[in-house]
Amino acid sequence: MKEKKDEIVLRNSKTEKTLDIASFVSSAIPWIGSPISNVLSGVSFGRKIGRVREALKDLAKDLTNFKSQVSEKYVKTEEFEELLEKTLLMIADERNEKKRKIFREFLVGVIKSPSEPYDEQIMILKTIEQLQSEHIRIIRAISQTPQPEESDMMFGAPINTLSRRLPGIPSDRMEELVHQLNNLHLTNLTGLRVMMTGRAAADLGHFITSYGKRFIDFIIEE
Repeated sequence: MKEKKDEIVLRNSKTEKTLDIASFVSSAIPWIGSPISNVLSGVSFGRKIGRVREALKDLAKDLTNFKSQVSEKYVKTEEFEELLEKTLLMIADERNEKKRKIFREFLVGVIKSPSEPYDEQIMILKTIEQLQSEHIRIIRAISQTPQPEESDMMFGAPINTLSRRLPGIPSDRMEELVHQLNNLHLTNLTGLRVMMTGRAAADLGHFITSYGKRFIDFIIEE
């Protein structure tokens, strides 16, 4: 009998936590409170609810000054609730704080750009799931505007440019990460050690695919 009582207390405690989160978000951003409440009431996050609470509180901060009738209408759709549920489940399972931040930025992008096709949003979400924080650092380095001293060099290779921009990552590891980004169709940088003019070796932005550019615009804050 005691076990059943403990189970009821535990279940009530989890319910109170989810209601508390939904209440906080609703008070901060009223127009998004309803879908969040619907998702939280239908999914059990167990002991990982703290990660979800943190993400949703930060999401509320990100949207504090944002206004859009299109977005307010969109968050009430079944499509958004499905994306929200999938993303929150990934956040609950993600131990890396930086990765959870990327998932949150994805949700912000979904809400602010509701015109994006659902299949594209799902593809981006799946891509995020496969990324490590080092991948994001590589993407940022590839998309970085070349410095004058880099462009003025007579010759160089892309691997040298990336090593200057990310000195903490060994070149072998750099090649492995770029290869993985190529497989995810975010980049097409295959000739890392090919010698070329300094300007060409420094301006790596054109090695980002069209999908990679959409991905960057969607989830990576400036």
